[in-house]
Amino acid sequence: MSRQSSRAVLAARTETEEPNTDEIEALTEAAGYTIQEVFTQTRPEDPTYDLGLGKVDEVADEIRETTAGTVIVDNHLSPAQLFNLTDRLPDGTEVRDRYRLILDIFEAGASTKRAQLQVELARLRHELHRRREVQSEDVEYNWFPTHDPEGEWIREVKQRIDRVHNKLNALPDEADASRNRKREEGFDFVALAGYTNAGKSTLLHRLADDLTLEASEPAHSDLGETAGVEDRLFKTLDTTTRRATMDGRRVLLSDTVGFIRDLPHDLVEAFRSTLTEVHDADVVVLVVDASKPVAALRERIETCHAEIAGTGGSVLTVFNKADCLDDGELARRQAELADLAPNPVVASATEDDGLDELRARIVDALPTDSAEFDLPHGPETQQFVSWCHEHATVDSVTYEDQVSLSIRGRPTIVTQARSRAESLD
Repeated sequence: MSRQSSRAVLAARTETEEPNTDEIEALTEAAGYTIQEVFTQTRPEDPTYDLGLGKVDEVADEIRETTAGTVIVDNHLSPAQLFNLTDRLPDGTEVRDRYRLILDIFEAGASTKRAQLQVELARLRHELHRRREVQSEDVEYNWFPTHDPEGEWIREVKQRIDRVHNKLNALPDEADASRNRKREEGFDFVALAGYTNAGKSTLLHRLADDLTLEASEPAHSDLGETAGVEDRLFKTLDTTTRRATMDGRRVLLSDTVGFIRDLPHDLVEAFRSTLTEVHDADVVVLVVDASKPVAALRERIETCHAEIAGTGGSVLTVFNKADCLDDGELARRQAELADLAPNPVVASATEDDGLDELRARIVDALPTDSAEFDLPHGPETQQFVSWCHEHATVDSVTYEDQVSLSIRGRPTIVTQARSRAESLD
């Protein structure tokens, strides 16, 4: 990216209210751009440019004055709108819509072969949609030399999609095999999910056995989230997992999906396999930033629910950053959002408030069975006790006339324990 192209002008349009540009600004910075100016507009969509013509000319004037090289539009642009907008702006100006900007961030964060192929799959699916739009618009574009009445455009990109699918299917699913091994060892799986910058990374540091929250960290910096959306989107591609111990239960705690508004469908579908930590989790901890306005909170919780729909485990909502609100305002938000988040845990990860309740609620939600054993003394019984310590939670063990043992843990592990104990009677 050249110095000129790294400077960007933003344009955001909504139909009924003043656009909120916080997220598109964070996305733009995450993609490596320096923001020169932000333009907003409240009006219906212009079919030619998306923005109104007057606003387009204001953006063009800004480009000439600042020599910025890129215009980023916080909407989806049709091929015709992209062409017309580019044609209206000074020569050499690049135009990115919201989808293309997000795809750029995903491309930069794809560090593994699987992630790279998933980004390529999303890019091709988007290309397929755009080619179909071009055909339906029946407009000549300088950058598309001919139309494709026979469908060769469509067939060509479909073939490329099939090739990427085949490459993805050929990759071994090492993460899935690892999860199965860990479950056999008695680990429970808990996934932290939520909107960007809700505090998931800070919460991971508070709950994990091997991480700490440094005192020097500013309140609500979210540690790895201090770079904003970029780090969260990178985590979407490369999940971070740490061990945590909760009331004797051994938990693998994953900091997973950083959702954003209107996450493009193609990207959601392409990265569906990266959501397996959420969909395979025993408990999903849905972390929300309680300091946001109620309307924004509702929108964000609904977005998260849409993406984690079908989760097999329990979903536990955490109202994080509660220290930013007084008790009355916090109670009002809980009441207004009770239909989406009944009985949430109220917490502040940075202040270490509410985390004991969160740990207890997670343990209560984990699939659990228990068993008690009275076994004869001997080396085989000692081996069995050691096995229980490694795979389950041993609540008590006494050595009197017999070895009395009380355990709890994953139902499959307790079933194995019963089977092993039968050979010791």
